Amino acid sequence: MTAPRIEPGTVQETLLIPLYGRAVDHAREEPVLRDALAARLVEAVDYDFTPFDGVPSLLGAVLRTALFDHWTRQFLDDHPDGTVVEIGTGLNTRYERVDNGLATWFELDLPDVMELRRALIPGSPRRTGLAHSVTDPEWTRAVAAARPAPDAPLLLSAEAVLPFLTEEEARATLTMIAARLPGAWLALDTAGPAIVDTQDSHDALGKVQARMRWSCPGPEALTAWLPGARPLATHTLSTLPAEFTDRLPGWCRETLTDLAARRLPQVEEYRLGLLRLP
Repeated sequence: MTAPRIEPGTVQETLLIPLYGRAVDHAREEPVLRDALAARLVEAVDYDFTPFDGVPSLLGAVLRTALFDHWTRQFLDDHPDGTVVEIGTGLNTRYERVDNGLATWFELDLPDVMELRRALIPGSPRRTGLAHSVTDPEWTRAVAAARPAPDAPLLLSAEAVLPFLTEEEARATLTMIAARLPGAWLALDTAGPAIVDTQDSHDALGKVQARMRWSCPGPEALTAWLPGARPLATHTLSTLPAEFTDRLPGWCRETLTDLAARRLPQVEEYRLGLLRLP
């Protein structure tokens, strides 16, 4: 089979940054994630990854993914037969890393991304691909229809998705999700102005055309849009929870200690949060 081609400047290009980060991490003697599939996907895609070699923020992308994995495991520990929705799934392989053999999974992304995903990642009976934009209400109808009850356990994971919307789009999308999928857990990331205003010089984003458009002080600020929503966790990469960091390799904990001491604005204004929707 001909290797799928990713053209520079296309929407797929942004999903290659976290993919490459996981592949680079997998090659370490002590990886944060053990993601052999990510390494194989990098080999399978026709794309020049060398501009991202040595980029420090690849580790940030890996840690973000690992924290979202951690939250997904916590959710499935509490709700083994719950439903997980990967919003903007790209070429993420969370199902392969975290699935418990019982949960129902949905993987959502734009049609051309889902076509790429189908060409590279085998399907399975408990996972369904949804070819829609996150702003399209149609995907919420599919998830709601599969929910055993209106309040059945549901985790929505929006990793590196919402900051690329406008503020108006983000507000409308989050309001829609809360109305159609009440009581869900929502894992997401937000970017403050120190990140959004300087992304042209960012070590990874500066090498692609996609740009973040929504500046937000943090996930807890979304309760103003979503009355009744409850923040469950908010972290920066320098304030990750102890139950998570205690399981990281020693070299990674040392890196995070150094990061916390430096208090860089582009680190402190990037926040990872978990909300319970009303």
